[in-house]
Amino acid sequence: MLDFFTGEDGLENVYAWSIPLHAAVILAEMIYSHVSEAKLYNGKDVATSIYLALMNFGLDLIMKAFAMGVMFFFYNHKLFAWDFTVWYWLICFIITDFAYYVLHYVDHHSRAFWAVHITHHNSEYFNLTTGFRSPVLQPLYRYLYFSPLAFLGFNPWHIMVVYAIGQVYGTWVHTQTVKRMGVLEYILVTPSHHRVHHACNIKYLDRNMGMCLIIWDKIFGTFEKEDPNMPVKYGIYPKMPDNKPDTVLFYEWRKIWKDIKQPGLKISDRINYIFNSPGWRHDGTGKTVRQYQKDYLEKQVKRQEQKQKMKSA
Repeated sequence: MLDFFTGEDGLENVYAWSIPLHAAVILAEMIYSHVSEAKLYNGKDVATSIYLALMNFGLDLIMKAFAMGVMFFFYNHKLFAWDFTVWYWLICFIITDFAYYVLHYVDHHSRAFWAVHITHHNSEYFNLTTGFRSPVLQPLYRYLYFSPLAFLGFNPWHIMVVYAIGQVYGTWVHTQTVKRMGVLEYILVTPSHHRVHHACNIKYLDRNMGMCLIIWDKIFGTFEKEDPNMPVKYGIYPKMPDNKPDTVLFYEWRKIWKDIKQPGLKISDRINYIFNSPGWRHDGTGKTVRQYQKDYLEKQVKRQEQKQKMKSA
């Protein structure tokens, strides 16, 4: 049975086995949404998610041979040789999850990569099909984050199988129907954590980047707990003008192109418009997420100080 998932066809087998599971849980959530009148789904939004998922899958297929070739180049020059024990698989899972955290962090903090990743965030709905709202162009560079793992001696097929299993789990946390998961909240990325990640509230921006394990966010300071006093607002700000597939796919790229075409810019400014944090502007008029959150925290501190003064008065 193990060979079924660890061979060259392991990746496809993981996805094939996950299809009926995904179909079952999505159908269950749709039924719940209808019966409870929660309005978690929108037909056009679901269609856009499916369209983006199919485009991502197609590019994945095109890139597969090249991406695996790069990873196997590093694997053939590996530093360590591992026995395929339980520890091998456990370590492979942990470092693959960490590699995804790094990938996801960069996607949020460098504008060109945010232009790719934004397709996953623009929906104002949050349901299980949102998990399929793929960053279409990510297969062009995703393997670069996993290549160091191959260099450490982990078989690229095993890396991608572990990653695929993580993706299956990562899809299931896109739900509003599961509120809290008890002690698992301290270890795993849960629906509560991921609702925060998809929020456009200033407090929640660029938080909870993990796919399976929440420990990376707690280690590197990107963790934020869902606040019952601050309901999550889904989507991006400002909103896209419409939800057409081409708008969703090219929205941020068009804005980048407009910025770098400005007359009189230095080459360094044009590079910054492509790779610096979203919101950066050469004339200082823009605000990055960190600046917005700094202002937000300062306002919160002032409010607390005012409350204390009113109590002591």
